[in-house]
Amino acid sequence: MAQVSQDGRTWLLTGPASSYAVHVTDRDELVHLHWGPRIALADAEALARRPLPDDWPFESRLDGREEYPVEGGPRFTRPALSVRAGARRGTEWVFDGHEADDGTLRLRFRDGALTVTLHYRMRGDVIERWVTLHNGGPAVELLRADSATWTLPDREQWRLSQLHGRWAAESRLTRSPLTYGEKVIGSRRGHTGHQHLPWVALDTDATEEHGEVYGCALGWSGSWRICVAQLPDARVQITGGSGHDDSGLLMLDTDETHVTPVFAGLWSDGGFGGASRAWHAYQRTYVVPGADRDRPVLFNSWEATGFDIAQEQQRELAERAAAMGVELFVVDDGWFGARTSDRAGLGDWTPNPDRFPGGLKPLADHVHALGMQFGIWVEPEMVNPDSDLYRAHPDWVQFQPGRRRTEFRNQLVLNLARDDVREYLWEQLHGLLSAAPVDYVKWDFNRCFTDAGWPGDPYPQRLWTDHVHGLYGLLDRLRAAHPHVAFESCSGGGGRIDLGILSRTDQVWTSDNTDPLDRLAVQHGFSQIHPARVMAAWVTDSPNTMLNGRVSSLRFRFVSAMAGVLGVGGDLTRWTGEELAEAREWVALYKEIRPVVQRGDLYRLRPPEGGLSAVQYVLGDETVVLACLQAQHHGEPVPALRLRGLDPTASYECRESDEVHRGAVLLHHGLPTGLRGDLDAAVFRLRRL
Repeated sequence: MAQVSQDGRTWLLTGPASSYAVHVTDRDELVHLHWGPRIALADAEALARRPLPDDWPFESRLDGREEYPVEGGPRFTRPALSVRAGARRGTEWVFDGHEADDGTLRLRFRDGALTVTLHYRMRGDVIERWVTLHNGGPAVELLRADSATWTLPDREQWRLSQLHGRWAAESRLTRSPLTYGEKVIGSRRGHTGHQHLPWVALDTDATEEHGEVYGCALGWSGSWRICVAQLPDARVQITGGSGHDDSGLLMLDTDETHVTPVFAGLWSDGGFGGASRAWHAYQRTYVVPGADRDRPVLFNSWEATGFDIAQEQQRELAERAAAMGVELFVVDDGWFGARTSDRAGLGDWTPNPDRFPGGLKPLADHVHALGMQFGIWVEPEMVNPDSDLYRAHPDWVQFQPGRRRTEFRNQLVLNLARDDVREYLWEQLHGLLSAAPVDYVKWDFNRCFTDAGWPGDPYPQRLWTDHVHGLYGLLDRLRAAHPHVAFESCSGGGGRIDLGILSRTDQVWTSDNTDPLDRLAVQHGFSQIHPARVMAAWVTDSPNTMLNGRVSSLRFRFVSAMAGVLGVGGDLTRWTGEELAEAREWVALYKEIRPVVQRGDLYRLRPPEGGLSAVQYVLGDETVVLACLQAQHHGEPVPALRLRGLDPTASYECRESDEVHRGAVLLHHGLPTGLRGDLDAAVFRLRRL
């Protein structure tokens, strides 16, 4: 809900627990007033009456207080908007009015023929912000157009939380004191990237369940940048948007409009856990399509077969997976074109006639007859030079004229900014989904942008933006034509995870690292912003042949993977009868607890840095606890798990032990786990009586 003062120059947005307020001065300066606990409009008006400091030659009255800093005038902070028209740079805007309808507040400013509209939408306690720029005059160059600048209140000793990593080690949480200057994270790679998730959080003294936390998350799947700045007077601002530098975002021609991605913000006084639960609820309600429907247990053939696949072999795997209770069978890479290795076939999206003589339909029909859904792997944005597509259209890839075309994984990146490329991919994928009863598509992206040129385009920088819009448009078109098909976002694991791609996919592949011990840290970081409902996690073979050779029990592998959307990726033809029988029991248990895990409130009981790691999910009267013991040292007893989110006056029955526990006892003294030794794990189900 948005409220406006009588003079039409102060606005207040209010959610269930928080408020956000801005004000336009008599100089048409848009200043930030408040972001935090709920206040009244009268409080916002009182803040608006407080005078800004005077200008002086070495500082600006606006720096650290302006809601959306533009380049030009008495400003020295990093601008959110930088515009060049001919030889002139900068913006001198005037306030041109506001609208508030359909839950969205729009503040409109003009600089000559350029209209800048700031959008605000409150969804729960998450504020979505974005900017629309419309050019009514001669062409202007957008050097930088960020989605928002977030201003924090005056506090001392801010601490910054972020998620960093690399391939097979994504989403690792780090916290550090914020110091003077700028801290910049982002991606120059054309996709979200393994190195950082586009999210930051700031606090001064928060714990997992107590204290103020300010968080921001960007909804963009291409190159991006978030800058956290502590200014000379200690004020803190967070500016973020698409694009990785200021060398030119795009050219805005006459009567053209540019819309930035959403940069969402959240204030919580419930600590890091409270902030996470608010982010999760927001995504399940407003972002992820069909999030009220639980995701099925899947089997993926990649680690079992690699590129060496054939129809009969896949049928055998499908039969074993069905007997285990799996609900979705996915054929990974190797089913199409001349794809016997990663050197050929990408771009030729027709079934290999030697491996699948009748196409994919016979296998899909067999999988359906076994009671499972059928899925396939694709990588539509890529092409191998050794492919029919590349031989026919070598100009369809991103490249710089006269320069070597860099090949990572023996592949090049198709230019989805081109209409003909998108139309080809639409015809190929639409035909594929129409020719066989496919229920699920794993959409991969296995290399970063390099040589990102578009010969003949007058402003090639727009490739970086238009490729992402082309991806979004293609996914939207396919989902509309095939509403029963679910999509998973993958990019060599967790290389494309953000609010933008999550608004078009049903789940994401968290990491190519399926080691159950490593996954605890990856999943802990992922949960800071994203819900278990979208976090795919697999049980694979032991020893872990992909990365480290670690040996772990089936119990430990399953409990680790049950923290998200459960999948199985091992070679089932090598599993013993005892292993298959045990796996069937774990799958059945997961199906029972799945609604609580995928839709419940998450409480991180113990982080993975210690010997004992545990998470808890609460949905109504049901509670599920997943506990993993990494190692027990010196015979020390494993501590009980103090639970959260329970009614201290109620009683809870533990189905594993048939014991009845008082809520107050579980909250203050904990739940004994009985874990011991190395790599032990357990699941506990509790029901309120």
